[in-house]
Amino acid sequence: MWNSMTETTEISDGMISWTSLLPWWLVLLWGLLTLFIGILFLTTPGMTTLILITFMGAYWLVGGLFTLGSLAVDKTNMGLKIFLSVVNILAGIIILLYPLYSAVFILSFFAIFIGFWGLFIGAVHLFQAYKTKDGGNGVLGVISMIFGIIILIYPLIAAELIPFIAGVFAIVSGIAAVIAAFQVKKVSALPAN
Repeated sequence: MWNSMTETTEISDGMISWTSLLPWWLVLLWGLLTLFIGILFLTTPGMTTLILITFMGAYWLVGGLFTLGSLAVDKTNMGLKIFLSVVNILAGIIILLYPLYSAVFILSFFAIFIGFWGLFIGAVHLFQAYKTKDGGNGVLGVISMIFGIIILIYPLIAAELIPFIAGVFAIVSGIAAVIAAFQVKKVSALPAN
């Protein structure tokens, strides 16, 4: 009985830090929105990806314009700000003019990046396995390298699967956020010691 009271106190102390950061209803809203986006990714992956890529293009375009506008007030790092502004504005315009091609390009680029990352992580695990004589690291290294090679051989198929994977992750994190919101609400309703 004493252990369960101690665990409850530890959980409550951890949750109290959450309540000081965000109100419970905001965590709930975040979780529901994430859950909704995850469901959209699983039911209409193409359209949802296209819409998110279009929003990203608009965000980059507006961000580039605001960065240029900030030069009127703050001229520090002027060259870097102009460079980033031009890159953001051009990327935003290209994405907004060609959203379908942009979605395919961005997802393919992301898939290729994941493939190379898998090769890199696999090599690190294999090096660690060789250095420490750890078979588990060796197995992880081989699996990561196989995963990376498969993605690099079939980047378009991997790109097609990214929205589904993002949907599953969004649903899981949305459910976790909803559960956390109600835990935060419950803990914040407890009287302070």
